Amino acid sequence: MSKKVDVLGIEFDHTTKKETIHTLEKRIMKNKKTFIVTANPEIVMHAQRDPQYKKTLQSADYIIPDGIGVIMGAKLLKNPLPERIPGFDLMKDLLHLANKESLRVFFLGAREEVLNKAIDNVKRDYPGIQVAGCHHGFFEENDLEVVSMVKESSPDMVFVALGFPRQERWIHNNYHLFQKGIFMGVGGSFDVLSGTIKRAPELWRKLNIEWLYRLIKQPQRWKRMAFLPLFILKILRTRN
Repeated sequence: MSKKVDVLGIEFDHTTKKETIHTLEKRIMKNKKTFIVTANPEIVMHAQRDPQYKKTLQSADYIIPDGIGVIMGAKLLKNPLPERIPGFDLMKDLLHLANKESLRVFFLGAREEVLNKAIDNVKRDYPGIQVAGCHHGFFEENDLEVVSMVKESSPDMVFVALGFPRQERWIHNNYHLFQKGIFMGVGGSFDVLSGTIKRAPELWRKLNIEWLYRLIKQPQRWKRMAFLPLFILKILRTRN
């Protein structure tokens, strides 16, 4: 995954989901440490306003286009990306890999009841996974006890569900303390894993309108969705 596509200063990897998983599998087997960001237009726009967060994103090994808006933006910039790679789908593929290889996975974030239910479902659906440990998302970012807990569990994968920008900051700030492992911010994925929130039906996902389904189910998300037209407008200004 060497080619990059610049979208408003954030360099996305020009790759497919299949290629991404193949690359990550090789890195895991070689104990290569990997920081993955799955970025949507909201994350890109936040990076425009927060230079430190932008540096955090730029420190990642791979930035994956999670959001149809990013795909649209790259196309408008005449440097298209192959496909959208939803963060939840990428996480599930990594769980399949962990199940196959009996890898150690740490789950960090969400409310305790959501986290516990998500782990119960993971144990049921992926019996080959070794759950290295877990911790809810209600802690201070500089809490060294949480960092020690994750480190001592010797994980092969760490899924961080703290929401952006906190999850990327947490990974970036503690990444140097680990010798191996895939570290990936997964937003609200534990809510879906736990069954607390239902994902859009497959047809909606294929039509790239999963965002609309989520807006219908969670109308309070409208403020977040408002970033998309602003993002496209900034893309058009950049292009011109």
